[in-house]
Amino acid sequence: MSESENGTPLLEVRHVSKYFGSVIALKDISMEVRAGEVTCVLGDNGAGKSSLIKILSGVHPYDEGEFLIEGKPVHFAGPREARAAGISVVFQDLATVPLMSIWRNFFLGSEPTIGFGPASKLDTRFAKRVMREEMQKMGIDVRDPNQTVGTLSGGERQAVAIARAVYFGAKVLILDEPTSALGVRQSGIVLKYVVQARERGLGVIFITHNPHHAYPVGDRFVLLNRGRLIGSYSKSETSLAALTQMMAGGEELERLSKELEKMATDTETRQVAQEMAKEINRPGTS
Repeated sequence: MSESENGTPLLEVRHVSKYFGSVIALKDISMEVRAGEVTCVLGDNGAGKSSLIKILSGVHPYDEGEFLIEGKPVHFAGPREARAAGISVVFQDLATVPLMSIWRNFFLGSEPTIGFGPASKLDTRFAKRVMREEMQKMGIDVRDPNQTVGTLSGGERQAVAIARAVYFGAKVLILDEPTSALGVRQSGIVLKYVVQARERGLGVIFITHNPHHAYPVGDRFVLLNRGRLIGSYSKSETSLAALTQMMAGGEELERLSKELEKMATDTETRQVAQEMAKEINRPGTS
């Protein structure tokens, strides 16, 4: 699966909707993902990010609209079909086993073997070599393949999951909130891995609620709110300040800051409210 010469996206959804009974999970969502680009999907809790991931990865069918791979409509019967089409998801829990070695986690569920039938056995030498080579491409030198994954940093575990997905044929890589549980330094490391995946020609979907993480690496930005699309922009069409303002809900945040200022009975609370007001009204955030 690759982007065609006529510019057809690797993946595209057009006016997709998903319902759970009377609950609207997604309504009229359109977006596209291109090779060598990072498409950031931003939204707070309840925005519909998880529902979108599950549709793209074949967990849930969509109820309305179109889902296209290289311009061809698809209806995945399950995650296996999505993976066969080159769509891979790295979820927040990473699907790793902390007490197992790095190389065992890398090949978990797809262990290489040598020999045939009852005489076959795990090809540990091949598995360790491939794991080290793929991790090296992510900029990580694994000195001991037998090191347990649980001893790695959060950023390094993300690298294992990303390298594994790429090795097993991912063309569209969906990263579900990869920086949400990480500190500043580890988040920066993960963002470097996101850029590396893009430079290797993958179409990356970066799911996040943090515009400060999305903007440095993103090429396209899709904003969701309560299951609906509130904006879709290329990087040249928006700014970090504008994304932050749209994410925060400018008018609502301004009302909240005024209410807090009125309610403030101590100096510290009043100062917090005043700082919120300054942030909202400073140039470039309106």
